[in-house]
Amino acid sequence: MDAKFWTDILQPDTSILEKIIRPILVYLFLIVGLRLAGKRELAQLNPFDLVVLLTLSNTVQNAIIGNDNSVLGGVIGATTLLVVNYVVVRFFYTHDKLDHLIEGDPDVLVENGQLKEARLKKELITRTELEAAARRQGFASLEECERAVLEPGGTISFIGKKPSPETARHDELMAKFDEVMRELAELKKR
Repeated sequence: MDAKFWTDILQPDTSILEKIIRPILVYLFLIVGLRLAGKRELAQLNPFDLVVLLTLSNTVQNAIIGNDNSVLGGVIGATTLLVVNYVVVRFFYTHDKLDHLIEGDPDVLVENGQLKEARLKKELITRTELEAAARRQGFASLEECERAVLEPGGTISFIGKKPSPETARHDELMAKFDEVMRELAELKKR
């Protein structure tokens, strides 16, 4: 292998400072852009959302590393992204008000078993998508859901109208246990 091969692999075509600044700017842009796009983009992906996120990553790739195709340039860009993300996450962990500003509030999509159509429309979530999310969490249909909340991170939490089978079985066992304990106490009195 010749020296040009190793030079192409290890020598960045642009300055290291530029390699550090580019990912920081793209990171900040994507944080703001995804926040403005809504919580749906973060977790409740349909095929269209997935295509947008995949092409978005390809679109900003050159903005992160420029015209540099060296391994070292890619490693510097990736390392910068990881370090910036670590710093941002640690910062927001200790600054609740700023974290709330970036993350936003949870949105109630189902309340008292009633679908909140206006909230679904605002978040661009169809009934079909909400039903699919409910099934992924073990609900046969939305009729079993007392409450559904779109969390700030993009996940949807469901609370059932009736106790889950596990909860019902636990309650039944505890009632039997209490009954046995009462009978045992009565036997001790005799």
